[in-house]
Amino acid sequence: MAKYQRIEQQRALREAQGYLELAMGLTDQWPVPAALSERLAQRALDALATVTEFGVQRTEVLYLTGLAYRTMQRYAEAVPPLLAAARCEPDSVPIWLVLGWCYKRIDRLEDAIAALERAMEANSQEAILHYNLACYWSLAGNVERAVQYLAQSFEIDPRYRDLVASESDFDPIRDLPGFQSLMGAIV
Repeated sequence: MAKYQRIEQQRALREAQGYLELAMGLTDQWPVPAALSERLAQRALDALATVTEFGVQRTEVLYLTGLAYRTMQRYAEAVPPLLAAARCEPDSVPIWLVLGWCYKRIDRLEDAIAALERAMEANSQEAILHYNLACYWSLAGNVERAVQYLAQSFEIDPRYRDLVASESDFDPIRDLPGFQSLMGAIV
C-alpha cells in the first residue's frame, strides 16, 4: 500500500473513532440524543467503509464497526464484526465486553456469559467483567454465581456496590437470601 493510502486509512480510522466518541457522549450527565448518536455512528460506518486495505488495523476496523452497530442499537449486526475482531485479538477485554453486551440484548444470554468468561481469561482483575457476569447470571436465575461475581466486583472496585440498587438485571434475585446477605454485608 502506498504511503498516501496508509495515511488515508489512518485518517478514516481516527475519524470513525471520533464519531463514536461523540456518539457515546461524555458522561451519563450529558447523554447524546438518540437521533444524533445514530447519525454519528452511521458516519463512523461510512468512514470505516473507506478502509479498503485492512493490514494491521483489521482488528480495529472490525471492533469499531461492531461498536458503531451497538451504538445504533443494531446488536445482531454488531456480533459478526465483533466475533471476527475477537478471533484476531483473543485477549482484548473491550472486544469481549462489547460482544457480551450485544449478546445480552439479543437474548443470547449463554453467549453473553461465555464472552465475558473468555474476557476473564485475559484479565480477571477488571471489575466491570465481574459485575456484568453477575448481571447475566442473575438474569439466568443462578443466584450463587451472580452473588459470587458481584462480591468479586466489590472487592476489585467497591464503587460497583453503588450501582446495584438501580440495576434491573438484579431484579430476578434481589429478594433471595444470598443476594440479601451480600448486600447487607458490611464492607
